[in-house]
Amino acid sequence: MKCIVSVLIFLLLHQFAEAQVPPPQKTVGKKTTPTSTTAPNTDVVAAKAQRPDSIGFEHRVPDTINISYKYLDSVRNNTIDSSVNDFDKYFSVPSSWQVLGNNGAAAYPLIYSPNSKAGWDAGFHAYDVYRYTLEETRFYKTSKPFTQLSYQLASGKEQMVKVLHTQNPKPNFNFGFDYRLINAPGFFTSQNTNHNSYRFFSGYQGKRKRYAASMILVGNTIKSNENGGLQNDSSLSDPNKKDRFYIDVNLGNSTQGFSNPFNTKVNTGNIYKDMTFFLRNSYDIGIKDSVAVNDSTTEYLFYPKLRLQHTLTYSTYDYNYRDVNTDSAIYQKWYGLTLHAPKDTIDIRDKWKVFSNDISLLQFPETKNPAQFFLAGIRLENITGELKNGSTHLYNAVLHAEYRNKTRDKRWDILAKGEFYTAGFNAGDYTAQATLARFINKKLGNVRLFFNNINRTPSFIFNDASSFNFKNSTLSKKENTVSFGAQSDNSLLTLGFKDHFITNLSYFTNYYQTAQYSKVINLLQLYASKKIKLSRKWNLYSDIVLQQTDGSAPVKVPLVFTRNRIAFEGVYYKNLNLSTGIELRYYTPFDAYNYSPVMGQFTPQDTMKIKNLPDIALFMHFRIKTFTGFLRLENLNTVNFSNGFGFTNNNFAAPHYPTQGMLFRFGIKWNFIN
Repeated sequence: MKCIVSVLIFLLLHQFAEAQVPPPQKTVGKKTTPTSTTAPNTDVVAAKAQRPDSIGFEHRVPDTINISYKYLDSVRNNTIDSSVNDFDKYFSVPSSWQVLGNNGAAAYPLIYSPNSKAGWDAGFHAYDVYRYTLEETRFYKTSKPFTQLSYQLASGKEQMVKVLHTQNPKPNFNFGFDYRLINAPGFFTSQNTNHNSYRFFSGYQGKRKRYAASMILVGNTIKSNENGGLQNDSSLSDPNKKDRFYIDVNLGNSTQGFSNPFNTKVNTGNIYKDMTFFLRNSYDIGIKDSVAVNDSTTEYLFYPKLRLQHTLTYSTYDYNYRDVNTDSAIYQKWYGLTLHAPKDTIDIRDKWKVFSNDISLLQFPETKNPAQFFLAGIRLENITGELKNGSTHLYNAVLHAEYRNKTRDKRWDILAKGEFYTAGFNAGDYTAQATLARFINKKLGNVRLFFNNINRTPSFIFNDASSFNFKNSTLSKKENTVSFGAQSDNSLLTLGFKDHFITNLSYFTNYYQTAQYSKVINLLQLYASKKIKLSRKWNLYSDIVLQQTDGSAPVKVPLVFTRNRIAFEGVYYKNLNLSTGIELRYYTPFDAYNYSPVMGQFTPQDTMKIKNLPDIALFMHFRIKTFTGFLRLENLNTVNFSNGFGFTNNNFAAPHYPTQGMLFRFGIKWNFIN
């Protein structure tokens, strides 16, 4: 795979070496996020006021490009963000998430977000932050072929490669692909990760604008060795163990040695694979029109009134935990497993295939506003699983409807959406979603209200038929979540709140036992984001989130989460866009989740409170025309003088899971057009 990636990067560099994109025009606005009715959940801290530069040019001259994109099911056009002040836009894990060590390891959000998906779900989400998904797919429209190459290298031989290419061979046909490699040997034994994600996408609209088709092929291979945490936390302060590979861990000690970025084999850990093929065809009935561009060219216009839409989705999922040289005592203690030999092999696997057919009708009441429509449809899902006791066959029948109205003056954005599982394995599941957004003016910006209600069957890992369910009965009570909130977003301040009421939450306790919380969990979140101009060149970017819930509930969150960046910023020598300064992330002490390696689940615990120092980083981000560079010194807070100078005062991500010491990170991103 690395050879293929190297050849691909070389060919792309060779093809586009002579091309360049001019400096983007500055715009004032927000970080673009999906406005799709099926858009992915965005972190409350990420939804903050930004002032990014963007690539989007008005004049068609030889060295410029017009490029924009839409998310799947979205009606909003977005431009490519090329700002340099926020590293979250370029790294694989947002700063509001906590990673169990190196890039690619299991991660959980510090700002709680409930599971908002009704229907069938396998239940493995510890690596979701690294996965490419359908909902995040971008469909581009570009006047010229566009390529974006990114590479990051960090201490410990950690690296990340990203490639994006898209082009329009014809004005009504676009295709492209995304690829990302994450590889990190880690600083501790049995901690190496290797993730490969790909996405191919294509969009077509007929010349008469009646017929349209969209295709997506997306897949992920997640490989992560697991070490179960340290056997003894005090080993971190041992002066003879400054090389962290000599510290004993709970799992995978037989693989102890030096970090090797080319070792992608999983001896003790998880291998998750998924692939989804998506194909949508639609045909419109409506009003024809045309405009004569010149004597020989006519542009055809079409205003849809009724649309017939068919969507076919085929997905495969493979979840596998293996340990080829087990420690029988650990598996007996943590999971109640009795192995046949002290050094045996464990191989646990669930495999799934999901085939879905959806037929929908859309009606457009306003002739010249395709962003206003009514949708009604039916979906049939066929689900096949290969589990510990053989194969299982499930199905679901789902009715769904939607009303959307983004007014032509762009002041109002209304959404009402719901789906109901009428029959099958998930019968009785439903989602109800409503949002109301209003643009007031340039000064006051947007105000948004939202309400969600999700009733869902517990994920299949809580079913006794799952290979990952050890001696537990099936959890049958449906989880119910009610969420509502509001957000005000303008050039001065982003301010909002969310309130969640969760009933019958399913979770793992200890390492493998399952439970449902019978009481209602109430979680209130308040958040704010602001850019403060300290002087002509110095800016403070501040994000803060307050979260409050019952301490006895199985939802564990810090009371306060904050991220602050003090940056010296400006444009120098005409083309150098610079942002450099210091970044600080801090969250208050809390009973952080434990982690179960076999189940791939974060489990609540109340015996060990995590008390970390603020994470401190120095950064210098810059852009010169189409080239963007990043230089960062991270985790400076780990400096320690007790046993000689070193960066050995590690923070903890979870009980017995220390984070890295000081990291030097270097990254580049380069845009090309042809």
